Amino acid sequence: MTTLLKDTRELTDFIAGHTKLVVLTGAGISCDSGIPTYRDQRGDWRHQTPIQEKAFLEDQNMQRRYWARSRYGWPVIRDALPNPAHVALAELEARGHIELLITQNVDGLHQKAGSKNVIDLHGRVDRVCCLSCGTLHGRENVQSLLNSTNAWPVEIPQTPKPDGDMDVPDDFLTELALPECPDCSGQMKPDVVFFGGSVPKAKVQTCLDAVEQADALLVVGSSLMVYSGYRFCRHSSRLEKPIAIINPGVTRADDLAHLKLVSLASPLLTQVTKQLSRFSGPDSYGHDNPS
Repeated sequence: MTTLLKDTRELTDFIAGHTKLVVLTGAGISCDSGIPTYRDQRGDWRHQTPIQEKAFLEDQNMQRRYWARSRYGWPVIRDALPNPAHVALAELEARGHIELLITQNVDGLHQKAGSKNVIDLHGRVDRVCCLSCGTLHGRENVQSLLNSTNAWPVEIPQTPKPDGDMDVPDDFLTELALPECPDCSGQMKPDVVFFGGSVPKAKVQTCLDAVEQADALLVVGSSLMVYSGYRFCRHSSRLEKPIAIINPGVTRADDLAHLKLVSLASPLLTQVTKQLSRFSGPDSYGHDNPS
């Protein structure tokens, strides 16, 4: 029996037996859409340390670093398309299996795929917030500001990095004109929670309440090394709610999981969605079915 077939059977039974799911997704689910992850399968960093919230707010050089790198990397996020894993989760929600989808990603791909009840735990990179007046602006509009107020070096093809990050020569950063709010000329910040920042308490509480009301928690594509997502696994475990994890690598919650599946998310969720469309309960799934 192949690993994919085994995992398909086990996850089909898990979802069929727990009809009210909360799903938590991480960077791994967007890999097939061309957006790299921060960590490898051991949970170690692949890239340089990301920008910290405090540093961005206090240091204009850090702001220049972010906006310069984001100017090159934003099109990767903007043009990314949902992959079969996103589509499968949207279909599972439409069929009533998923009560809430919590994503640690900032790429908006779950919404593009059709998921409706989504909490963007760390915000959305397609929005930019003025820290003075609070107005939200579209990221594409800020791209136009960056392009019109700066002379950019010749673009060099690069390998995309997580969340639309790209390498930029250090000597260029000192000359960068930062984007200003069109309404009040205030300081602009992407509408995301940088590393070291805090997720709004009301948003966290909504997620915790959903976990309490759910039958089980399904984690897809997250190493759970960051506490903001791991807390929901701890909460589920304290409530004695079963946890299933889809991740080929190590996660922080492996010891809490009732079911750990190492198949890639896209083929696994696609197959499970097909099986659930054919069988209505855990006892009706045909374990001798070769498909």
